[in-house]
Amino acid sequence: MSVKIHSLSIENTKRVRAVTLQPAQDGLTVIGGRNGQGKTSVLDAIAWALGGDRFRPSRPERSDSAEPPHLRVQLSNGLVVERSGPRGALKVTDPSGVRAGQTLLNEFVGELALDLPRFLEAGSREKAAILLQTLGVGDKLRQLDREEAELYDRRRAVGQLADRKRKHAAELPAWPDVPEQPLSVAALIDRQQQILAQNAENQQKRHRLAALAQQHAALTARLEALQHEHADLTRRLETAQAEAGACTDESTAPLEADLRSIETINARVRANQEKARAEAEAQEYDAQYRDLTGRIETLRLRRRELLQSAPLPLEGLSVEQGELTYHGCRWDCMSGAEQLRAATAIVRAAKPQCGFVLIDKLEQMDLDTLRDFGAWLEAQGLQAIATRVSTGGECTVLIEDGRTLPSAADASGGAQSAPAEQEALA
Repeated sequence: MSVKIHSLSIENTKRVRAVTLQPAQDGLTVIGGRNGQGKTSVLDAIAWALGGDRFRPSRPERSDSAEPPHLRVQLSNGLVVERSGPRGALKVTDPSGVRAGQTLLNEFVGELALDLPRFLEAGSREKAAILLQTLGVGDKLRQLDREEAELYDRRRAVGQLADRKRKHAAELPAWPDVPEQPLSVAALIDRQQQILAQNAENQQKRHRLAALAQQHAALTARLEALQHEHADLTRRLETAQAEAGACTDESTAPLEADLRSIETINARVRANQEKARAEAEAQEYDAQYRDLTGRIETLRLRRRELLQSAPLPLEGLSVEQGELTYHGCRWDCMSGAEQLRAATAIVRAAKPQCGFVLIDKLEQMDLDTLRDFGAWLEAQGLQAIATRVSTGGECTVLIEDGRTLPSAADASGGAQSAPAEQEALA
């Protein structure tokens, strides 16, 4: 069970002359009054009493008092904490009368609960680090953030490369009417020589046909005498006619044109190849970009799952990209009331054994927000002792010139009441 403040009395400390208070065990206890009356001095005295010398004011004694400071805080676990004398000597007594020291107090008194401004004034990332350390997931989350940042940088570099390749490919010319590979001069000349050789062979066949035709004409005149020769020659003639009829001459004009324009064609072929390579590289980088995006989303999902599985001290509280957020808002976008609620929840979670927190300057909350904050504290079973520049009925106790006075609500018969003031010391 967490330890809370049962009662306290403060004398001759900073601006305080004599203040006694028995704060509500759950919810909000508001110390009100005008500026410079000793409200903050009450919180400083509590912090010194429970937190030790690191919270000791530089000049703890009241300036117009001949008596040294005296602080007495009774805790809900029965311990009585006293500081007195010029140096604020500490005495801690348990219910059985056994004495102890600061080490025992440090076991259940949260340092941030005594010094909430330290948390409020910390940077957003430092606040997030305090929360994550409290939840025990700080190291894991920082590792995920580092991996995400690395993947994000790599994805951005890949995206830039893909964009440059696409732009380069778009700027390159394209020639759809050229072959896929550059032409070879030797191959074209070789093909031309093959065609010329074939055409020469065809010409020889034509010459042979002409000669046979002449012979056929001559032999026809001698047909009667040379019937046998005529029949043989006729067969040869038919064969020659068939061979000559099957011959088709192929033009070398396209090859000659290719030879004349080979450099132009090959330049266009190379341009098409360069464009294809650039487009392929852009597609490859696009695929890498999509892969890195998927890995980043996986890391973010793991991060969300890690935070969702952690026992966050306040609904809506989270850490995004290393910064504390509340309902999606970063610290500088939260209202003052939201900042106080988030800070109080985190401070409570940092030391669950400490059931109280000290809050200065609650005037940033309007009355409705103040009531909501008090109700939330009660629901959390948390005790808050706070100051507010006000003399209204929302104040549990009023401070004037370093002394406790009845609150406005108490004076008017309201529901809230201040504890009776003990007789002020001279």
